Amino acid sequence: MRNILHLLWKIVSAPFRAIGWLVKQIFGWFSSIISDIKRFFVEEPEDSPIADTLSKTVEAPEELFTHLNDLRKNLTRAVIVFGLATVFAFIFSSQILEILSMPLPDGVDGLIAIDVTEPISTLMRISLLTGFAIAMPYIIFELFRFVAPGISVNARVWGCLGIPIVVIFFLGGMAFAYFVMLPPSLDFLTGILGIQTQIRPSSYIGFVTSIMFWVGISFQFPLVIFVLAGMGLVSSKMLSQQWRLAIVIIAIVSALITPTIDPMNMALIMGPLIALYFLSILLAMLAQRGRA
Repeated sequence: MRNILHLLWKIVSAPFRAIGWLVKQIFGWFSSIISDIKRFFVEEPEDSPIADTLSKTVEAPEELFTHLNDLRKNLTRAVIVFGLATVFAFIFSSQILEILSMPLPDGVDGLIAIDVTEPISTLMRISLLTGFAIAMPYIIFELFRFVAPGISVNARVWGCLGIPIVVIFFLGGMAFAYFVMLPPSLDFLTGILGIQTQIRPSSYIGFVTSIMFWVGISFQFPLVIFVLAGMGLVSSKMLSQQWRLAIVIIAIVSALITPTIDPMNMALIMGPLIALYFLSILLAMLAQRGRA
């Protein structure tokens, strides 16, 4: 009789014990996350010369394999998130294609596919670029998470603040390419000699995504300068003294990015890049002040 009552008690209390176990696991998970966050913003890395670090690595190469294994985990998580974001973009690829085709006079109806595989290749290119734009914050976070244990707490705080800024600058560059650069570029390319142009989806999407991607990357220039200034590799004085050379380099980069050969479209991208260069001088001053 006692065994039957004990069995009944186990059956009746099983849901409550399961809920208690689940609550305990959740609290343990949250406490682990909180402790990791505290350690992330409090624990300073071991400061040792590079020569000593290299000698230790040669003497004990298993530590290097540990770091490589950590890098593999970070890259694996980043690839998984990128894959999920690409799948998400693939689901809404038709709507994204309509948005990318809005600068055309006839929109999506103005695109004419010639090859059998052209629609699917266009679809994949749209999905990959959109998936990268969506997963970019997490990809940067995983890369920063790998290098964070080797940098100071102050640098970790700046890194956490810098991740959303990187994303904002990248998306801002893509928006600038879409709203400002594309309309005049398309008018120039399709209006040469008054020849009627049949626009293929693969060539158009490749053209649009390439411009948006590279302009978004070029908008990261001030942040790169800020990091280099914080490391002491460049200074605001050097940047301000070399502004003429910088404008020449910006002109060359603009000519490589710009899809057309007319000076108007080249000036459309030169202007923001020059403004970003002078912004980088200001950021370099701030980074030097923080370094001091």
